[in-house]
Amino acid sequence: MTKYNKIRKMDISNGPGVRVSIFMQGCAFHCKNCFNKETWSFKDGIEFTDETIDKVLELADKDHIVGLSILGGEPMHPNNIRATTRLAKAFKEKYPNKTIWVWTGFLYDRDLKDKEVLNYIDVLIDGQYKDELHDFRLKWCGSSNQRVIDVKKTLKQNKIVLFDDKKELTGV
Repeated sequence: MTKYNKIRKMDISNGPGVRVSIFMQGCAFHCKNCFNKETWSFKDGIEFTDETIDKVLELADKDHIVGLSILGGEPMHPNNIRATTRLAKAFKEKYPNKTIWVWTGFLYDRDLKDKEVLNYIDVLIDGQYKDELHDFRLKWCGSSNQRVIDVKKTLKQNKIVLFDDKKELTGV
């Protein structure tokens, strides 16, 4: 059974703009100095159901909400990826112009490149947090080994394309 830890209805720290965020429950990585240790256990949390998807969609149905952020825990863990995919697909079907950002310790090219969920994600931050590579200057990730990937461009070009914050925000 898939679980989640919490839903934030107005999050400004996990992606650009005001977003709805869901923190999936359960992570096997246990990164040193993880900022979300309460999401590690697969036994804790709230059951993820169709009602969870409905709640997220309802919270996002406001003009000031620009997207959905899916974090953890680990949303791409085998216990969670099916629910993450269902949520991302339902969100994109209802809100095709809002963005989905996902944080994962798995690597795009090694672990995720053939997963259905990528069809719905706009930006993927991949790679495990490494405390020794922590960098406060990074905008969307915690350590310098992590990549902020533009998934749509990556799928189109069949190679990793990093998200260009400046280009995205200025439209250039």
